[in-house]
Parts: sequence; C-alpha cells; structure tokens
Amino acid sequence: MTGYYGNIEDLTVKNSYFRQVLFTGQHTQLVLMSLKSGEDIGKEVHNNVDQFFRFEAGTGKVIIGNEEYEVKDGDVIIVPAGSEHNIINIGSGDLKLYSLYSPPNHPDKTIHKTKEEAVEAEEHEHHA
Repeated sequence: MTGYYGNIEDLTVKNSYFRQVLFTGQHTQLVLMSLKSGEDIGKEVHNNVDQFFRFEAGTGKVIIGNEEYEVKDGDVIIVPAGSEHNIINIGSGDLKLYSLYSPPNHPDKTIHKTKEEAVEAEEHEHHA
C-alpha cells in the first residue's frame, strides 16, 4: 500500500463536498468535510472508532456527550470510541474540517457531495 501526501489545509479549505475520503489505510482513514451554514453531521456514535477532527475555516459547535465546544480555524477535537457526538456549523460561511478515523469508518474513495447523499448511502450500507 502506498502512503498519502497532500497539503491538508489547502485541500480542506477548497473542499465543497459534505464528505470526501482521501486515504484509507489498515488502521486510519483521512476524510475531508464541509458543512453549510446551519448544517450538522447528525448525532452519531462510533463504538469501535476513535475520531480526530481539525477545523480549518468557519465556526462550529461540537457536542460530545453532555459537553459542548465552540470551534474555529486551528482547533482540534478528539471523540473517543463509544461517545455520542455531533458537529454543527453555527457560522454564516462553510465549516471546513478534516477527520482521521481509527480504524477506517467509510468505504475507500467515498464521496458524498451533500449531507442528504451521505444519509442515503449510510442507510443503504446498514440495510445491505
């Protein structure tokens, strides 16, 4: 397996897709995300996946369990496996972020252009 190289800040800021998988390794997955103003990822729990988030543009609110954090460019959040969480864009512009999943959580090379597309795909994955 080859590694991955890219200017993550540039790639993250230019990404307009809700979700785009850039790299999937055996133990880690790199994913870009962009949330429109008022959009969220939806409450979710990954029972066997730790998740790292880095924010590159915009303003957001991250909820992990009963805790809330306001995030902006340069901030990092880590969500331990088994923790209910959500990310909400509370700014007027797009919230740009990238995430590392350990282990991978999405099919390799996944692109969801919109949240609706992502929800539909995940419902299909869970019922397949």
